Amino acid sequence: MSLPPLELPRVIGHRGAATYAPENTLASLREARARGATWVEFDVKLSGDGVPLLMHDDSLKRTAGLDRLASDTPWGEIGGLDAGAWKAPRFAGLRVPSFAEAIACLGEEGLGANVEIKPSPGREAETARATVDMLRARWPAHLPTPLLSSFQDASLAAALAAAPEYPRAILIEELKDDWRARAEAVDAVGVNTNGKKLSRARAGEIKAAGYLLSVYTINDASLARDLMTIGVDCVITDTPDVILAALGT
Repeated sequence: MSLPPLELPRVIGHRGAATYAPENTLASLREARARGATWVEFDVKLSGDGVPLLMHDDSLKRTAGLDRLASDTPWGEIGGLDAGAWKAPRFAGLRVPSFAEAIACLGEEGLGANVEIKPSPGREAETARATVDMLRARWPAHLPTPLLSSFQDASLAAALAAAPEYPRAILIEELKDDWRARAEAVDAVGVNTNGKKLSRARAGEIKAAGYLLSVYTINDASLARDLMTIGVDCVITDTPDVILAALGT
């Protein structure tokens, strides 16, 4: 399937605006918008009963205070957990949002999204299918087409099979020589990688091959500027206002 060209902004808010508000919450998405971001990145995984929700870790303990795996916990319990108090007392009472709630928030705020498929072990394909089903059902028509990314190639392959209309980016912590084979296997349009480990040579290789190149998680203004000089298209950051100012965007 031929996808329309994807235009990424130069800056995307990481898990919303994770320096300023609890990650992967509606408050964090709104904070990113308030600080100038036009796109955000966040993590989608499944509850024990298959509801897609915003959560990075397999365990609910760090950000929601419950020492259980998300994959072992029904949405009815997860959705009532406090996802804000761990960050600061003033955020107490924020709840873990469902993916459907997050999409509604994006529509209200006018935010595009890099949706990271973040499956619990063994749920790579299931999480991808639930993610694209929700996008098809709920994604606002006035927003740009979302970008799907994942560290799990199996999730991207499942997304490709289930909903090829959504563009995909491979997520790789440190790029090796097999990066292009992996990208081609899931018909990816982009590569998302750790900007602190990206070499000029590898960046040039990716751009010469025609891929979009995004880097995470860059909160240092000087490093963001340097990365742009070697061909990076998009910087994913916890501090979107800082990086936007640094890049003159």
